[in-house]
Amino acid sequence: MLTLGIESSCDETGIALYDSEAGLLAHHIHSQIAMHAEYGGVVPELASRDHIRRVLPLTRQCLKEAGKTLADLDAIAYTEGPGLAGALLVGASVAQALGFALDKPVIAVHHLEGHLLSPMLANPAPAFPFVALLVSGGHSQLMAVEGVGQYRMLGETLDDAAGEAFDKTAKLLGLGYPGGPALSKLADKGDAKRFTLPRPMLHSGDLDFSFAGLKTAVLTLANKQAPLDDATRADICAAFQAAMVEVLVSKCQKALKETGMDQLVVAGGVGANRQLRAALDQSAKRRHFKVYYPPLDLCTDNGAMIAFAGSLRLTQAQAAGGYTVRPRWDLATLPAIA
Repeated sequence: MLTLGIESSCDETGIALYDSEAGLLAHHIHSQIAMHAEYGGVVPELASRDHIRRVLPLTRQCLKEAGKTLADLDAIAYTEGPGLAGALLVGASVAQALGFALDKPVIAVHHLEGHLLSPMLANPAPAFPFVALLVSGGHSQLMAVEGVGQYRMLGETLDDAAGEAFDKTAKLLGLGYPGGPALSKLADKGDAKRFTLPRPMLHSGDLDFSFAGLKTAVLTLANKQAPLDDATRADICAAFQAAMVEVLVSKCQKALKETGMDQLVVAGGVGANRQLRAALDQSAKRRHFKVYYPPLDLCTDNGAMIAFAGSLRLTQAQAAGGYTVRPRWDLATLPAIA
């Protein structure tokens, strides 16, 4: 079964073709980073307009690369939410129009489920059950995953998500937009031991996160060290990243112990962070569990994860017709797939 995936929840237009037997045939992403950089963050109206410009050319590009035509499609999957309402509407309307024109079923996909299942596109891939760490700009969550749609929340952020803390910290250090990748790159040049920053909720006894205090601690430190030279800025970045990674790794270890599982899946944009991956790999060797990540090019928002998740939920596909989008959508409300 050949599924077209359309992702347009925020500032990346992602299109992909996934075949249930042959795997991922093609995927392409257009990032709007350059466009939004001028404003220091995502401008929803501009994001929506850019999705309109990109979605069809990217679809044609994927079909050409895979040697397929629209007639070869068996289903169309799209991101229904959560995300920016206007951006979501672009992908939803294109998916529904294609479904109606081709008389093909349409599958509404939860954006976070796409991220959650994306490591299953890697080789090797995890098998159910596993603990999932979902770390992105909007979410920091630990979940016990028994199967598709069988998700139990173990812990989540009480304020800033990991990616959000990266971006806000980068902004207050003057690193521009997008901040997270810039901070990580600069941290590689810094000395993480020069400054000591707090590890919020490291010993809280639960699996929740809180990173707003870490961001505030960086602000206080930066003000004390002002004016910042390049070396000091790099050392602060390194200290921030080390604190963040230590908390994330510790909570993952605790989640695995509490659930009795021996597989950890990491997904979301922060899952591409090299220090986080290295620390989790080291922990896995010491504590004898397995850790899985999506391919680096599938850590950010992409159509491949939507096409894949859609193919797994093909039994829930509906005929094209009326539709809505869900800017807010609780992952726990998704039905399980046997």
